[in-house]
Amino acid sequence: MAKQDTTAAGRKAGTRDNAPASHDAAHTQDTQDDDTSGSSTYLVPGLERGLRILAEFSAREPVLGAPELSKRIGIPRTTTFRLLQTLEALGFLERANGDRHFRLGVAVLRLGFEYLSSLELTDVGTPVIEKLRDATGLSTHLLIRDQRDVVFVAKAQTHNPMFSSVKVHVGTRLPAHATVHGQVLMGDLTFDELRQLYPDSKLEQFTDRTPGTLEELYGRIRESAALGYAVSEASFERGISVVTAPVRDQSGRIVAAITATVPRSDLGEPEEREPLIASVCAAAVDLSSRLNYRPRADDPTVMQARRKQVAAG
Repeated sequence: MAKQDTTAAGRKAGTRDNAPASHDAAHTQDTQDDDTSGSSTYLVPGLERGLRILAEFSAREPVLGAPELSKRIGIPRTTTFRLLQTLEALGFLERANGDRHFRLGVAVLRLGFEYLSSLELTDVGTPVIEKLRDATGLSTHLLIRDQRDVVFVAKAQTHNPMFSSVKVHVGTRLPAHATVHGQVLMGDLTFDELRQLYPDSKLEQFTDRTPGTLEELYGRIRESAALGYAVSEASFERGISVVTAPVRDQSGRIVAAITATVPRSDLGEPEEREPLIASVCAAAVDLSSRLNYRPRADDPTVMQARRKQVAAG
C-alpha cells in the first residue's frame, strides 16, 4: 500500500517511475482505476467501487446490467463485471433472469438486519435490564455470542450495596461452552453446526462442571432450550450464581441473552429462586417483543415469564 501510494503521489506530482515495457495497457488501466477512488489515500478503490455498485440498486431500479453500471460508476466493463462476479459469489448480488443482469442478494438483507439488531439491542435493551435490576435488586447484563465467546454488551449495576461486589464490565468475554450464557446463546445450533464451531473432540476445562465433550455440551444446550432459561450455581465462578434467558429477534433467532447475577453459590430456596427465574424470562420476552419477535405458543421462555404475571395477578 505504501508503495502504491508513493507511486500515485509521484504521478500527481508529475513524476513517474521507469516501468518496464512488460507492464501492458490492461495493467496501466487497472492502476489508473485504483487512483480514481477519491482524495484519501486510505480508501480501498476496489471496495469503494463495489459498494458504489450496490448503492445503485433501488426499488425503482431493482435490476441492472454491467454496461449500465460501468457507465454510472465510470470504470471499464471488464472491471465492472469482475466486481459483479465477486459480489455475486459473496451473496450480495444474484443473477436476474439468468443473464448478465443482477439484483440485490440476501446477504444485503442479512447485513441490514444485523445492523438494525446491533443498533437496537443496546439502545432498546438497556432500559429492559435496568428495569430488571430495579425489580430484583441484582446486577443485570445483556450478552451476545461472538463465535466461541460470549460478550457483555450492556450492564445495569445494582444499587444494593449487599450485591455490589459483582462488577462485570461491558466488553468482557467468557468462553461460551463453559458458561450457561453461552449454552443459552447456542440454543438454535444443530449438532453439526456445533461441531463446526468446536472441531476438537475435547473441550477446554475451566472447572469440574465444565462440559468436557461436544456431546455433553450439546446435551446442556438442549436442556436449556427445553427449559427456556439456564441456571448456574457456582459452576463457572466460585461464589457467583446466575439466571440467563434467551432474547430472539423477528425471525425467531436467538440474538442475545439477559442475565441476573447473585453473588453467592446458590439461588436460595424455591420461593426466592422461582420468582427470579420468572423475572429474568419476562425481561427476555420483553426485549424480544421490542425486536418484533412473535412467540410461539409453546415457547418455554414465555411460559416461564407467565409465572410472574400469575404471581402478580
